[in-house]
Amino acid sequence: MKLKGQTAIITGAASGIGAECAVRLAKEGANIVLIDLNPCVKTIDCIQSENADAKVLECLGDIRDPEFVKAAVARASDSFGELHILVNNAGTCGRLGIDRMTLDIWDRDMDTNVKAAFLFIQSVVYPHMVDQQYGRIINISSISGMNGGVTSGDGVNGRSGPAYAASKGAVIALTKWVAKELGAAGITCNSVAPGATETGITSGVPYDVSPQAIKRMGTPADIAEAVLYFALPESGYTTGQVLKVDGGYSFG
Repeated sequence: MKLKGQTAIITGAASGIGAECAVRLAKEGANIVLIDLNPCVKTIDCIQSENADAKVLECLGDIRDPEFVKAAVARASDSFGELHILVNNAGTCGRLGIDRMTLDIWDRDMDTNVKAAFLFIQSVVYPHMVDQQYGRIINISSISGMNGGVTSGDGVNGRSGPAYAASKGAVIALTKWVAKELGAAGITCNSVAPGATETGITSGVPYDVSPQAIKRMGTPADIAEAVLYFALPESGYTTGQVLKVDGGYSFG
């Protein structure tokens, strides 16, 4: 129970990586704030089946809306007091090429993946993490933000689109900026970059795992374990890092 008494805010917590992160951090004793547009009933059931004493708060709304973000953070603070961990996980992924990309899809991916992360960092860090001189921020990026888009076995139609790749690259840059800005305040900021992982975003898209050292798709649990490391007090000397959890798809 290394996180007992701490509070973790997790976006995109209704399913996939976000849900698994919520369950994993709750196992370590953290109070969990679930943020999503959709109800988090399954996540809450999983958390409570693993830890009957877990304290959970659900906040439903659009993470791209600054007023919702402020209200959700205020509810979390009112319910649990200090806020210790922020996991910016929620994301969308258009798969159209740049020739067919619409402005609506571009804005959706950029706003969900980058703008929302900025809004939550701003609202949680100031004044909460700064006042307590402690915090752990973990941003879920992607291998696509490092190599310009992972190509699935479906070729062009399966490749993550330009807005997704650009937004995840921006998340990585934001992570490093925040790490430099807030390290002196006892706040770390790191990123986990998944490769091909079994989530709603990859559902129905064939991926060729043969180039990987570990020849399988990743699971949300694989990503959650990496998030847990960055969330722990013991990771306090690690910041500004991007941990690739991709089965050995990329090295260096």
